[in-house]
Amino acid sequence: MRALTRRLRAAGFRLRTPRTHEMNTLYDLPGEVLRSRKELLRLRKYGLRWTLTHKAKGKAGRHSSRVEMETGVADGKKMDLILRALGYSPSFRYEKFRAEWTYGKGHVVVDETPIGNFCEIEGAPRWIDETAKKLGVTAADYITKNYAGLFAEWKEEAKSRAEEMTFKSVAARSKISRRS
Repeated sequence: MRALTRRLRAAGFRLRTPRTHEMNTLYDLPGEVLRSRKELLRLRKYGLRWTLTHKAKGKAGRHSSRVEMETGVADGKKMDLILRALGYSPSFRYEKFRAEWTYGKGHVVVDETPIGNFCEIEGAPRWIDETAKKLGVTAADYITKNYAGLFAEWKEEAKSRAEEMTFKSVAARSKISRRS
């Protein structure tokens, strides 16, 4: 993590948001309607801010791209109740610590998650590739999966019984798996 921070500073990036805790809850309808349409409905608490996000089906390829609509929410607990009243229920929870860096026409987020550290480069495809090169990331290192997909892969590899990608759940289930 320190090496990446040094490379970001050397490339001219400035820290926009210091390391901040983030908790995300994905919602879906019975029968996983949104998931089957490759859509996502997320309620996020980032520091003290709450946001509700809908992501539409994206384009596959070397760079991930999805139409995203997002709005601030004054009270996340009430928003959860509204979503539940409309028939949505939590389908997946994940947490991380995120730091945001900015430079030019894009930005880089650095996520510390219970299953490892990830870096997301956001911007136009050419800018992403140029930035990745500056940071020592090759196209072969690109990951376009979302956290639910990464968690499912990690669970299988780690033989973990964790049901959500939270620090508490992953740590507790990892201890149980090792004892089994």
